[in-house]
Amino acid sequence: MPLTDVAIKAAKPRDKPYKLFDGRGLHMVVVPSGGRWWRFRYNVDGREKLISLGTYPDVPLAAARRKLDEARQMVAGGSDPSAVRQAQKSARQDVFQLVAEEWIALQKNKLQPATLARIRDRLTSWIYPYVGSRPIASIEAPDLLACLRRVESRGIHETAHRTRADCGRVFRHAIACGLAKRDISADLRGALAPVKTTHFAAITHPLDVGALLRAIDSYRGQPSVEIALKIAPYIFVRPGELRAAQWAEVDLDATVWRIPAERMKMRRAHIVPLAPQVVRLLGDLNHITGSGKLLFPTLQDPNRPMSNNTLNAALRRLGYTLDQMTAHGFRSMASTLLNEKGWHPDLIELQLAHKERNETRGAYNRAERLSERRKMMLDWAEHLDGLRATVTKAVSVGSARK
Repeated sequence: MPLTDVAIKAAKPRDKPYKLFDGRGLHMVVVPSGGRWWRFRYNVDGREKLISLGTYPDVPLAAARRKLDEARQMVAGGSDPSAVRQAQKSARQDVFQLVAEEWIALQKNKLQPATLARIRDRLTSWIYPYVGSRPIASIEAPDLLACLRRVESRGIHETAHRTRADCGRVFRHAIACGLAKRDISADLRGALAPVKTTHFAAITHPLDVGALLRAIDSYRGQPSVEIALKIAPYIFVRPGELRAAQWAEVDLDATVWRIPAERMKMRRAHIVPLAPQVVRLLGDLNHITGSGKLLFPTLQDPNRPMSNNTLNAALRRLGYTLDQMTAHGFRSMASTLLNEKGWHPDLIELQLAHKERNETRGAYNRAERLSERRKMMLDWAEHLDGLRATVTKAVSVGSARK
């Protein structure tokens, strides 16, 4: 006798699973936990097989019968419903978007969260809507080029190049997983408009540096931002490394800041010797944010670092345009002036945490030259203070003459 909704609702769980039969191979299994599972029993090539059609009440009786009709039609046509379902599931796993998201998930211990967020944003904006649902092996170079042309049409040529590189990483992951034969993004080298190389704006003339430091001293805003802006010239780390700094990394007694490898661009731990000027500033900051994890948290969430635009926005407030000075420009400033002062390029490159091309030489430098770098950082701090004092004196003399 066919099942009814009344009979299904009246079925109570028992100590062991039991079945309620509807006919034509469809039945319901009632399990001790109270779950009700639809099952279809059928024969293919003389073998009895079983397939799930969902659970009640998510799949009501009428819907279960419709699923039954579809499965019986497959059997009548010589197909195995279970094999068809598995093939469909496998096919879905090789679509570009799923492969890309799998690759992104695997990079969580290799790339910084902000980097992964930018990659996902580019793929979500420019690739997923157009080829994201297609099997990755079916995507050809012209298909990808059409996506990248949309980016170029917006005038953001660097984004187009970065998006092509992102896709290349996804295709190479697909090749490793046996889901694609080749990286079709490689065919597009030279197909995109070239990107004009630009460098981070930086002030490097000594008198202009002194004026900048004097302006920074006059900045008034959120206290932690004031201190970050004052510290940045002395230590010249990358802005992302500074804004995400954690108190557990800073040893004020030993006057060092040890940045772990996972937060460094080159994925190599980095030591920043702290001059007395920086130690004093960090001491002041400790009274403000020392009870938390981060040196420079946002006002809204103590567990989130300040925005990557915060320091640049502060420089804009001081009157410096994007073409004059950036937060990243403190690195170029230090590199230029330290070289002019005669410090060894190896020491400067080490303190900038640039990649050492010669790995043996790099290992030696990292292990043996910390004391020299400490001397350089002390000299650098004194040099900055001297430049600031020179400009301040010049301004005072000029004012007196008036």
